[in-house]
Parts: sequence; C-alpha cells; structure tokens
Amino acid sequence: MSTLLIHAARAFTPTTEISDAGILIHGDTIEAIGPRSGMTLPAGAQEIRAAGKTAVPGFIDVHIHGAGGHDVMEGTDAALRSITRKVSEYGTTSLVATTVTASTDQTLRAVEGISGYIAQQHETEEPRAEVLGIHFEGPFISKRRGVHPSQWIQLPSAETLSRFLKAAAGNARILTIAPEVLGAAPCIDAAREAGLIVSMGHTDATYEQARAAMARGARSATHVYNAMRPFSHRDPGVIGAVLTSPEVNAELIADGVHVDEAAMKLLLLAKGAAHVTLVSDGLSATGMPDGKYMLGEFEVTVSGGVCRNADGVLAGSTLTLDRALRNIVALGIPLPDAVRMLTLNPASLLGIEFKKGSLRVGADADILLLDESLHLAGVWARGVALN
Repeated sequence: MSTLLIHAARAFTPTTEISDAGILIHGDTIEAIGPRSGMTLPAGAQEIRAAGKTAVPGFIDVHIHGAGGHDVMEGTDAALRSITRKVSEYGTTSLVATTVTASTDQTLRAVEGISGYIAQQHETEEPRAEVLGIHFEGPFISKRRGVHPSQWIQLPSAETLSRFLKAAAGNARILTIAPEVLGAAPCIDAAREAGLIVSMGHTDATYEQARAAMARGARSATHVYNAMRPFSHRDPGVIGAVLTSPEVNAELIADGVHVDEAAMKLLLLAKGAAHVTLVSDGLSATGMPDGKYMLGEFEVTVSGGVCRNADGVLAGSTLTLDRALRNIVALGIPLPDAVRMLTLNPASLLGIEFKKGSLRVGADADILLLDESLHLAGVWARGVALN
C-alpha cells in the first residue's frame, strides 16, 4: 500500500484547527495527523505540499437521489458508479442513496440493486464516493408530499418496511416518515428496533405529534421547512418541535432556493452547528446542464439550476456540497462550524464518526483541500486521489 503525506497550511479536524498541518495516509487510512514539523516523511512516501490550502474531511451527504444524469432508483451498478463519481468531483466522498416514493415492487428492485452495488463497490480503486447505505424517503409520507407521486404514497406499515429491510440486506440507514399518519407509531418502533434513524419529513404533524415521535425515537428531520406544516406562534408544528429539541438533527438544503436566508439563520441560531446537517437533496441533474431529467419514474425540468415538476413544484435540487459550504459561510457562520455540518454531524448521525467525517488516526482517508475562496483544490476518497 502506498504512503502519502499531505502538508497543508491548516487542517480542520473539524473540531480542532491544526496549523502547518501534516496528514499521513497509508493505503486508505489516516495513519497520523498533527503539525508537519513533528513528522518524519517515511522512506518511499510521497509528500504533497499544499501551501495556502485548508484540509478538511470529505463531505457526507445523507440525502441525495442522484447526479451525473442518473438516479439511485435505477438501481444499476452503472448508474451508481456515475452518481458516485460525479459527486466526488464536488467533495462528497460518502453518501446515503435516497429513494423516492414509488410502487413497492419498484422500490424493492431499486433497493436490491443498491445493496448489490454496496457489496462490491470497493473491488476497484477508482476514486469515487462510498455508498454508506440507503435512505427511504417515502412511501410513508403525508399530503405534504412535494413532488412524490400521490398514487404510491402508503400508510406506514411495519410489514412493508420489513420487506424493504430484507431487500436492503443490512444496508438500510434512514427512514423518512410522517409521524402523524395512521400506523406511524408501530412503524417507527419497527424502524428503531431494526437500527434505522427515524427522520420526520413530508409531514403535517402538530407540535404534539412531532414530540410524540421524538419520544418513540425519531432523531432527525428531513429537509427542515420544506414539505412541513408551517410554523405559527399558536401552532408551532413540527418546525417548532425541531427548533426547540436539541436531540434532533435538522437537515438543511442550503441552496438559497429551498430556504430563505433568514430562515436558515433562525435554524442555525436555534439548533447550533452541532445539530444541523447540510444535505443536497440532489437529483440526477446535479452536475449537468439545464434540461429535463428523471426523479424515479417522473420527469422534472431544470432551469437556471432549479428543479421543478410539471406543476412548478420544487423537486429536489442541483446543489453540490461544496457550494452548500460556501453558502453557509456567506451567512457569517465560521468555517469550522460549516465544515462540521457537512462532515462530523452526518457521520455522528450514522454512528460512524470514528471512521468518517473526521481527520483522525484510524479514520478513512477522505480528505479535501480548499483554497482561500473555499473552492476544491484536491480530493482523496479512501486515500485515492481524484484526478
């Protein structure tokens, strides 16, 4: 296995800052990190001098449907290779493949395909993002469906969830569910028993219903503000519950289209950097020119980088996580906090913070270099450089 030493002006781990940083990579793992002055270059190792650059962990996207012209619902190795290669160009080194509401049979086919891909994704060393698992967004959602097809929305069912979990073959990670819908409570219980993260989303839940779901173990909220009961001072709803519950992670699409700047600031002030995770909700159009693309089995149109369905409803995004980082920093958020929302927070949500989302000894060598304008200057995915 090769050995590489990255010498950067600074590194955000992201909880600490290391000036004049050295990161020693052996194979696919970080072997040492600290001030470069305290390190000796091993015999035969290559050193990359990245003067003026900042090293941070690779980004983790826990809510993404596709990229590069392909959708995870295709469930093919070719589609998933294209998606993971494309997003790695923008700094995403790990992702949770996210489904969209579809027929049960279609979902099962897609999930079986994704699981098959996960099982063999490391057989080659091609640099691309790692698929960490599957996020079920639907079909257990409410009338606040966004663009999810109404004909395939189902009442929550532990039996149907069990079929999804069997197809996922141990790769299920997140379930988005509307907690107020009939049958949600036993389905949440079943999801928690299976080890899934339960995320409240596409929901018309009241404050009380949201708090009841949290009491059953819901620990996340899907793209906060979007496809949720609106906040009111006499009807705070699910948004009020999320804003006032520090134990709940809040997904945020920071593209400047889905959520107004003031609402983003409110969420960040209420939750703090430790409890917000930036997501893309990216579609197959991510990294592609304007045009027509597919989300599951229905068509969306992208104009000016904004995705909408035939009725003009927002349909996911073309956001990349490097742009989300710059957008959040532009709001006045300190860079280490912004980096945390893309790295350590999603890793902690998934329970893999010792392997992903941090620059630490023993962690996967998922490393980005940022220039002074926070644009990517280098990407390593599990120790392999993106050319």
